Amino acid sequence: MDIFLQQLVNGLTIGSIYALVALGYTMVYGVLKLINFAHGDLVALSAYIGLVIMMQLAGALSPVLLIITTFIATMIIIATAGVILERTAYRPLRKAPRLSAVVSALGASLVIENGIMLIWGPMPRIFPASAVPNANYNIGNVYISLMQVLVLIISFVLMVALYFFVNRTKLGTAMRACAIDQDAARLMGIDVNRVIVTTFVIGSALGAVGGLFIGMYYRGIHFNMGWIYGLNAFVAAIIGGIGNIPGAMLGGILLGIFNAFISGYLSSSWALALTYVLLIVIMIIRPTGILGERVAEKV
Repeated sequence: MDIFLQQLVNGLTIGSIYALVALGYTMVYGVLKLINFAHGDLVALSAYIGLVIMMQLAGALSPVLLIITTFIATMIIIATAGVILERTAYRPLRKAPRLSAVVSALGASLVIENGIMLIWGPMPRIFPASAVPNANYNIGNVYISLMQVLVLIISFVLMVALYFFVNRTKLGTAMRACAIDQDAARLMGIDVNRVIVTTFVIGSALGAVGGLFIGMYYRGIHFNMGWIYGLNAFVAAIIGGIGNIPGAMLGGILLGIFNAFISGYLSSSWALALTYVLLIVIMIIRPTGILGERVAEKV
């Protein structure tokens, strides 16, 4: 029972991170019907930028202020990078065949990944211990760290805030309208370009939080981590229902718990393979994902 509860805590933690990153994939797909394959690399870039900011400001700020400053600055930088990515790699190809946008996305991904390697090198980097909350708690025989508590609380707050933004604000309503039919939304006076830019800003900023959490939770980062964590988050988005925001949240958390139990009861070497087995099973049972809805294709 103790192992079960411990792995549940671990799974909820990494699942919350997957959910934050998966939201970036699902939001862009919902509006543009495009998989932003460069999103995972923006997540990796956020970890490196966050590390640089922490190293530069360590000692000048209190630990709490250092973490807050790092998160805010990194979110702004990565959100800006997301806007640049949309305007240079995706916007010129909106009317092009869908394959062109996919190739552009993969190209952007390679540019970011290799840019990280050229700037920071191919060797892994370590987050300084002084910049990461290191308090630990024991609830019975279950171990939980302060970092896990922060990941769970902040992720929950951000996901709830996003849900209310999309469903209760004017701009959120515009995003949902564009997800249904961009042409109709444009005829109704909605600025589609503004909606798309906002989607990239929010998705990239959430990915930045996920990237920082990965670096601080595991303490180590490497230049190609975007493919690893980005791919898991993409799988989570598909499992939950790509294009569905609650689905991305649910898919991320379920995948995190699934991976934690596989690692705890079998071996971490099985986690990746069984993740794809889970994906195949869900696609067979429910092709649209757990919360996805079947939509008629316009011809």
